[in-house]
Amino acid sequence: MDLIAMVMNAALQVWYIFPVIILTFIIKTSWFKGVFGEFQVNLILKRLPQDEYHLIKNVTLPTEDGTTQIDHIVVSKFGVFIVETKNMKGWIFGSANQKLWTQKIFKYSSKFQNPIHQNYKHLKTLEAQLNINIDALFSVVVFIGDSEFKTAMPENVTYASGCLSYIRSHSVALLEQQQVLGAIKNIESGRLERGFSTNQAHKTHVREIIKQKTNEKRCTKCGSGMVLREAKKGQHLGSKFWGCSNFPKCRIVEKCN
Repeated sequence: MDLIAMVMNAALQVWYIFPVIILTFIIKTSWFKGVFGEFQVNLILKRLPQDEYHLIKNVTLPTEDGTTQIDHIVVSKFGVFIVETKNMKGWIFGSANQKLWTQKIFKYSSKFQNPIHQNYKHLKTLEAQLNINIDALFSVVVFIGDSEFKTAMPENVTYASGCLSYIRSHSVALLEQQQVLGAIKNIESGRLERGFSTNQAHKTHVREIIKQKTNEKRCTKCGSGMVLREAKKGQHLGSKFWGCSNFPKCRIVEKCN
């Protein structure tokens, strides 16, 4: 009995370690980083005057090939702002036209989809659903976390509260009050019900897209897709080769096996 009591006593003394281990694991997951980043941006966007700007968060909309998920939408008479959040650390390299951007942490580098291109699908989905001029729709990309831009970024790619300055810089009224109310109603009525099943269905759709893109042949220099081409002249006339789709900006070619 003394041995059992000692074991139970020891277990009671260290029981708190297990929740700490589980919590540490959760914090390190990409899911938590995404949720926490969106939470931070949500707090930032709430600083906009609520009598002029209406904030809608975590919107999943149906598309022709599945669904698209938008972190935040800000609706105002100055336009509709579609906000994409990135919670990342390290150095960030990229430009508006590059398909893939680079994240560098010390000696480790990884590629990720250009968030401007990613948010463009959100913008086009809203354009079709709201039936308003695309000139009244604005893409905003917000980086949260210990990251630093190492290349010049477009004005709509900001860090943290910089998104407020970008949104407020649009001071010309583009929408009538009736259009603003109609857009809010349209988004709320058209969004899929928030919940586990909606999120899982969207994640499955995203995994399929990533799988398809992973199977595509990519340029080793700029990350753009490679296109199968045929030599039109010279000693290799008629032979097939892989050429970068970003030609002439990128002139990488590879032999076709």
